[in-house]
Amino acid sequence: MTNRNIRHWLAIALTATLSTGCAVNPVTGESELSLIPQSQELAMGAEQYIPTQQTQGGQFYLDPELTFYVREVGNKLAAVSDRPDLPYEFVVLNSSVPNAWALPGGKIAINRGLLTQLDDEAQLASVIGHEIVHAAARHSVQRMQTGMILNAGMAGLGMAMGDSGLANVVMGSANIGSQLALAQYGQGDELESDYYGIHYMVKAGYDPMAAVELQQLFVDMSQGQSADYLSSLFATHPPSQKRVDRNLALTRELAVGGYRGRDEYQRRMAFLKTRQPAYDAYDEAVSLIRQEDFEGALNKVASAIRIEPDEAMFHALRGQLLEHRGDVTAAAGAYDKAVSLYPEMFSYRLRRGLNAFARNRYQQAREDITEANRVVPTAIGFLRLGDIAVAENRRDEAVRYYQTAAEAGGEVGEEARRKLAKLAQG
Repeated sequence: MTNRNIRHWLAIALTATLSTGCAVNPVTGESELSLIPQSQELAMGAEQYIPTQQTQGGQFYLDPELTFYVREVGNKLAAVSDRPDLPYEFVVLNSSVPNAWALPGGKIAINRGLLTQLDDEAQLASVIGHEIVHAAARHSVQRMQTGMILNAGMAGLGMAMGDSGLANVVMGSANIGSQLALAQYGQGDELESDYYGIHYMVKAGYDPMAAVELQQLFVDMSQGQSADYLSSLFATHPPSQKRVDRNLALTRELAVGGYRGRDEYQRRMAFLKTRQPAYDAYDEAVSLIRQEDFEGALNKVASAIRIEPDEAMFHALRGQLLEHRGDVTAAAGAYDKAVSLYPEMFSYRLRRGLNAFARNRYQQAREDITEANRVVPTAIGFLRLGDIAVAENRRDEAVRYYQTAAEAGGEVGEEARRKLAKLAQG
């Protein structure tokens, strides 16, 4: 989705004002402004789900059974929600940030880093139930209608991506999807999601006290924290003692117990917990990079790879560090390994393509960058495709690529505009 497509979404929403006006919220039963019809809501979520996943770590593919488990729990809660007919999907993302999010239409993700903080299935159900309410009550759609998301820019995306070097050049659906996923909900939306999420838990047979524990966990985690990996969760789902107290009051009012599922949850998490030292080493490497200790970071990545050699993100970071050292050939081998392990991940394809471009391997560069842009369009990808087209004397194609890259801001957009001007002169 280009900026032109984004403007098209807004034009449709504005036109819809004349025909739709108000509607009844399917969760609360209250009347609300409805500029975006359900068909468009579902289309947005479906279009943005994969790109948004990929800008925030990609799928945790090493343990597909864990994703299957999360999907099982999610489907139980979706079945008792106020919009059971939504095309719900649930995925585990490969990110240490303790976060979860929902896109329009019931497209829900929970990060590996949040799963490791939970104790049992009931707490997992609390997270998922909360996100289902955000989707069912159309919270992100409502914020989009008021212009609070599309005008928000890319704030927060760089931290969430993990590959922050690409954050400012992501374009189109991934840009919009990340804004929806990382939108800061108002206090009313959060309390509403807590309230109805607890009711969904009870209907599905879970102990609602887990929702109280979850909010208390978030409050405890937020105390005195300044680490970047926490800021995404607390920006999008701000914790407070008020939420803990309200959840506790509701739970006491309901006066029910329910399933906790601690043993089952711990069994399902066993594989991830055995690999946690590898992810800790990776996170330490990222921290060392911020401190400009690149050799120390390279050593930490090597430790992570020794523990879990089949994790693509470790090899991709090793490639970036080798490039920084100036060893582009060794970096190419690291990118090859990352792509072989997770060929669908746009950033690994893009990094390998940019590496091939730097080595004048234009055919491989074109193939990788084109495939990366098919999943998540980036300005740097279009810029380098333009450069390849110039090198191969395909001027008209170069102009098209540069024009697309020029829509981005920052240094990449400026470089694309300079190259367009040079082509026009020559």
